[in-house]
Amino acid sequence: MKKRMEKEKNRKFEVQEKLNYLKQQVEGLSPESSLKEVSDLFLDVVTQLTSSLHGYMAYVDPENGDSVGISFSHLTSSCAMYEEMGEARFKVLEDGSYGGLLGYSLDTGRSIYSNDPANHPAAHGLPPQHEPVERFLSVPVPDGKEVLGQIVLGNSEVDYDESQLLIAVQVAEIYAQVLKRLL
Repeated sequence: MKKRMEKEKNRKFEVQEKLNYLKQQVEGLSPESSLKEVSDLFLDVVTQLTSSLHGYMAYVDPENGDSVGISFSHLTSSCAMYEEMGEARFKVLEDGSYGGLLGYSLDTGRSIYSNDPANHPAAHGLPPQHEPVERFLSVPVPDGKEVLGQIVLGNSEVDYDESQLLIAVQVAEIYAQVLKRLL
């Protein structure tokens, strides 16, 4: 019991330390800072803190509403092409939604996790040659009632739960400051 409590205390300290580190990075941003480099840093931290093997950092293009993945893991053969292009762009649909489980947080403004994403009501399958997604977590990047982007995580080493969701929400709140400054 005592070891478990100490482990939880150390974990909370580690999370807070990483969140403080991200906040310091935001404070040091200049207008010349690279959104890609900062997003890569945020993706590294949030995947580490949630034990996720894969992740995706995206912003909503202020000009056309597209979801633009700026930092992401390689889950398909197309990811190398996106990496060369510098982004993975997902067009907003005619009805103003993004659709599917990937677009859920953007469409609803709500956070979600599923340890059985293939059977989630919003799921509509994976693209050809996409690696399987056994666990899925997505949070919007909020600015008041507006959604500036999203953080998507996949295939955690353990089932996602409220603690990982909370970590991702906290990272998203900090990432919102990045997007507000650099977009």
